[in-house]
Amino acid sequence: MRWGILQYVAVFGAVMGLGVAFPSVKTGGLEAAQTATFAPDKTTPQYSGKARIIDGDTLALGAVKVRLHGIDAPELAQTCMDAQGKIWGCGQWSMAALQSLAQDTVQCAQTDVDRYGRIVAVCRAAGVNLNHAMVAHGAAFAYAKYSTDYITAENQARKSSLGLWQGGAQKPAAYRAEKRAQAQQDHAAVQEPAPKGCTIKGNISKSGRLYHLPGSRWYEKTQINTKNGEHWFCSEEQALRAGWRAAKG
Repeated sequence: MRWGILQYVAVFGAVMGLGVAFPSVKTGGLEAAQTATFAPDKTTPQYSGKARIIDGDTLALGAVKVRLHGIDAPELAQTCMDAQGKIWGCGQWSMAALQSLAQDTVQCAQTDVDRYGRIVAVCRAAGVNLNHAMVAHGAAFAYAKYSTDYITAENQARKSSLGLWQGGAQKPAAYRAEKRAQAQQDHAAVQEPAPKGCTIKGNISKSGRLYHLPGSRWYEKTQINTKNGEHWFCSEEQALRAGWRAAKG
């Protein structure tokens, strides 16, 4: 089913007014989103199907996770400030916005693969370029670090105070950086001093049980929390006997 402009405006308008968490927000830019083009060649990997929306810039087509190229939406837990200075859940709102735009069959043309193994793509539904539409509506930012494709759409949304631009909104990359820094601080706060003469760090990570020698690549950044099963070792032999293996580098 292909939706007309008025139908999309009605659905998107409903998303924008979901009560306290989703205050009434000016929207626009749909016409431009319908004309925004991306013409993949015959060798470009393409995917299509019913989309499961993960957040404002990520969806899944079956088992394939797709990160929308050139945009960055607020994280799900992220909040923003509206025109009246009230806090609202812009991360959840952004996800709902993408859901409203991607109700029809979604077609994605791959542009890259990110460091998490997700397909990076330009996606369309019912003739609408989803990447462009999210930025044009003010539901996501142009991710200039990776692409300048949607800078113009972002500038127009900002001038019209649409969506995220109605008040104060932190860039998602800055929000993620703050969360990582806070996590590191929290982890450092539980760092326990090394027993005298036992300076080898036995750390548990996604790579397994690794020990780090003083002066090695990751030694200074590695924090030890014995409550989580990590250990200080007095010798490599002790670490090996306990089942740890040497970290590379």
